[in-house]
Amino acid sequence: MKVKKFEAESMPKVMSQVKKEMGNDAVILNSKVVHRGGFLGLFKKKNIEVIAAIDPEDKLPKKQAWKMERRQEIAAPPSEQLPAFVSDQNQAVMTEIKALKKLMEKQQTSQTTSHPHPYQKFYDHLFEQEVTPELADELITKLKKNEESVPASIDGLKSIILHSLEAKERPLTFGGVDYNRKFLHFVGPTGVGKTTTIAKVAARAVLNDHKRVAFITTDTYRIAAIDQLKTYAKLLDIPIEVAYSLEDYMEARHKFANCDLVLLDTAGRNFRDPQYVYELSKLIDFRTSMETYLVLSLTSRYKDMQEIFDQFNDIPIRQLIFTKSDETSTYGSALNMLVHNKIGAAYITNGQNVPDDIQTASPQWIASRIAGEHYDV
Repeated sequence: MKVKKFEAESMPKVMSQVKKEMGNDAVILNSKVVHRGGFLGLFKKKNIEVIAAIDPEDKLPKKQAWKMERRQEIAAPPSEQLPAFVSDQNQAVMTEIKALKKLMEKQQTSQTTSHPHPYQKFYDHLFEQEVTPELADELITKLKKNEESVPASIDGLKSIILHSLEAKERPLTFGGVDYNRKFLHFVGPTGVGKTTTIAKVAARAVLNDHKRVAFITTDTYRIAAIDQLKTYAKLLDIPIEVAYSLEDYMEARHKFANCDLVLLDTAGRNFRDPQYVYELSKLIDFRTSMETYLVLSLTSRYKDMQEIFDQFNDIPIRQLIFTKSDETSTYGSALNMLVHNKIGAAYITNGQNVPDDIQTASPQWIASRIAGEHYDV
């Protein structure tokens, strides 16, 4: 089955995209209104997002396809709620997939260490938060060992998670930019919101701390990315330079020598490819006084995050930045990354608004979200 997401400014336009790429046999799995962009609460754009699917080896009967096309023609969002059409055939497939996923998760849980009541309940909670079985076992074992001083409760679990992030034997650095380094370099895969995050950091520095800030971008693969950063630069009234080579980059650094903070954006390409990371090291001089931040989406799997992190063996990462916290209810991947790699976090972002949807990362935020609370710094 082929599943793809489409987006346009109106339902007729997005349905035209679906019909053009997938044909009349496409099935609409979900549709909703989404808001994109925005700066200082302005310029938000309302789009229609549709998830469509088609099975190329099992076409729907012509009569059913005609009904599908007719449904698409009359579909229109009455307000914020949009209709979702799911065929009986594909609904059965989706139900089967979900049942198989639950079965696999249950089997995986049964293979891990069991814990006495009520500790097994907390272990299951950590597992649902996608904390790795090894780390979950470690946390529950510590909770049991400290049962006299740490209660077997959500607060107790939160306390143990906090200890894992604040342990003296492996202290992790949390907190945002402290302006000790002038040049900050941001890397991350496509789609994590890296450019928007850079704009938020810049807006904080300009509006809150009254710093002189500049942008350098090496993302010459996407004209839209350059235009986006130029728009933010214009709104914040700060300079920007586009670097196509190491010489351009060094010249831009020299040009912005009098700035308090220079933020460097890079192309969000395939960091699983070692060749790209090598090319990046040729474009940017990491030997100079610079700090590098890796931007990762909390909607990503821990395994994918780790593969990306592992590619930066020759490029030291100062801290992680986690984005899209508003698009997920599981935060175990963040804890896995921090503890496994013994690295801290700088920021957590939770939306598209610049500069509002960003907050300084802290052990309390991570621990509270995983434990089940909603803690805001």
